[in-house]
Amino acid sequence: MGAKVRGIREAKANLNRIIQDVQGRKVVRALQSAMIIGSSQAALYTPIDTSTLLNSQYREINASGTRVTGRVGYSANYAIYVHDPNVPQTFRRSTAQKEFLTKGFEDSRSQIDAVMRKELSL
Repeated sequence: MGAKVRGIREAKANLNRIIQDVQGRKVVRALQSAMIIGSSQAALYTPIDTSTLLNSQYREINASGTRVTGRVGYSANYAIYVHDPNVPQTFRRSTAQKEFLTKGFEDSRSQIDAVMRKELSL
């Protein structure tokens, strides 16, 4: 005696939707963790005079289809000049460096790789 099973197609669709949701959240969480690590290191290298530049740091995540991108930057209008290595300046802060945003992410690359592996693992 056989019985008909109903709802298998819906169950598969729901399972796929749940799996994609979990994967999407993992990617966003991993990207957010990586951006926090890199921006924290960049904050150590950021020159401080009045803290305006440091306080203007922002992070944003954009999801467009299957592509998820993260961006860290500074909204202060003079940030590009402070970051530019061709503009000579002297800094009061001993840890301040030119190209502070780039160097912050480069110096914390191993930590970022480790957190990405950890967050994206099953």
